[in-house]
Amino acid sequence: MMRLPTNKKLHGFTLVELLVTLALLALLVTSASPVVQLNTKREKERELKRALWQIRDALDAYKDAVDQGLIKKTAEGSGYPPNLTILVTGVENAQATKKKKLFFLRRIPRDPFAVDSNQSNVATWRIRGYDGAIDDMAQDVYDVSSRSSAIGINQQPYSEW
Repeated sequence: MMRLPTNKKLHGFTLVELLVTLALLALLVTSASPVVQLNTKREKERELKRALWQIRDALDAYKDAVDQGLIKKTAEGSGYPPNLTILVTGVENAQATKKKKLFFLRRIPRDPFAVDSNQSNVATWRIRGYDGAIDDMAQDVYDVSSRSSAIGINQQPYSEW
């Protein structure tokens, strides 16, 4: 029977030690994945709430400006903007002597749940008109919502937020 010399130390890991380490590492990664996905979804939901608040606040500010006589209202108009773009491009102040424009948004926020990256920011939103019509049939933008059919963490579809 041959003995290994006792003064020589063996270095390295055995195959079993490496497999156990890899198994533990894989278990940690798979258990952390749902938490990361939930945090990502929660952050997108915060962005959606923020974007909806900004647009809806701008729509209300436009309507208030019409009611105050700062923006001319057409006879058949509701007082809401004809489209979302006008909130950024601005509208002439009817009471200003130097034809100054009123602006309500710096930019139209993007729906964070929009799938098509080629769509413009305006096209990512479902538009509801003052008359209740949706999208292309809508006249005078009364409200916006997400086009996403996904369900939120609160079990409510994003399109109903």
